[in-house]
Amino acid sequence: MKTFEYTPATEIGEAVGALGPDAAFLAGGTNLVDLMKLGVATPDTLVDINRLPLRDVEELPGGGLRIGAGVRNSDLAAHPVVRRDFPVLSQALLAGASGQLRNMATTGGNLLQRTRCRYFMDMTKPCNKHEPGTGCPAREGDHRNLAILGASEHCVATHPSDMAVALAALDATVHVTGPVGDRTVLFGDLHRLPGDTPHIDTTLEHGELITGVDLPAPSRNSAYRKARDRASYAFAVGSVAAVLDTAEGRIENVRIAWGAVAHKPWRATRAEEALRGQAPTRENFLAAADAELAAAEPLRDNGFKLALLRNMTATVLEGLA
Repeated sequence: MKTFEYTPATEIGEAVGALGPDAAFLAGGTNLVDLMKLGVATPDTLVDINRLPLRDVEELPGGGLRIGAGVRNSDLAAHPVVRRDFPVLSQALLAGASGQLRNMATTGGNLLQRTRCRYFMDMTKPCNKHEPGTGCPAREGDHRNLAILGASEHCVATHPSDMAVALAALDATVHVTGPVGDRTVLFGDLHRLPGDTPHIDTTLEHGELITGVDLPAPSRNSAYRKARDRASYAFAVGSVAAVLDTAEGRIENVRIAWGAVAHKPWRATRAEEALRGQAPTRENFLAAADAELAAAEPLRDNGFKLALLRNMTATVLEGLA
């Protein structure tokens, strides 16, 4: 591992001001430290933000929730208001990683995880996320768990977070502080599709720090389901987060997000549009998933995700209905 300077910060302004051009924020370190050991990330300075006052979960007027960026995943999953009012979020958190990692991982850090594509994680391999223009060997190589939606010729990586998929379905907003002040980012605008700049994962500017996440009014009729290659401690090969409300036998409100299918948590807006006002039947749920998957471009070895996402989506929505 490359040597680096360590700078602890106790105030948000101090942390932002300490982040030089080759520095990085350090919270739980469950992703960043791994990338440093592999030589993928090589910051010259780590600004420790664990002492910042960002560990509170506050109820907002109208029933919403504000989650500090420093809240640990295990604490958030167990929070009584989260379990009662936002079950999709609690379920997604408990499906992620292991208990030990959840005890360290933070809300902000979870959203900024980098892909686990094996070519990105191996500095001996060419990768457009390491160095644009070097190619994407995953397209013809090992891509079983990579993107089927929103990919480009330059990158087929997927976003690894479970929590982020739930937050996409919950219409969360993200609070950010940076060198030029504070701003709020709609969750759907936080992460980027690869396009021709796959090395840029988010819309955050260098030096901007996530300080919190807001959830709107409760979505109690919500659920998260994850498919993976083993029963625990594995990244998803496909996941579904959904919110569903019905009235008089018709779908009034529906929000669906998919994980492990794109460079960002994938909001299934075509499926949502197809379902509004319809009867909550499995036939309609399958048809809506098909409408969303019409844009999919699976590679040689990941076409199984089409059937997986189609059936998981229908099953999750049936359960909520």
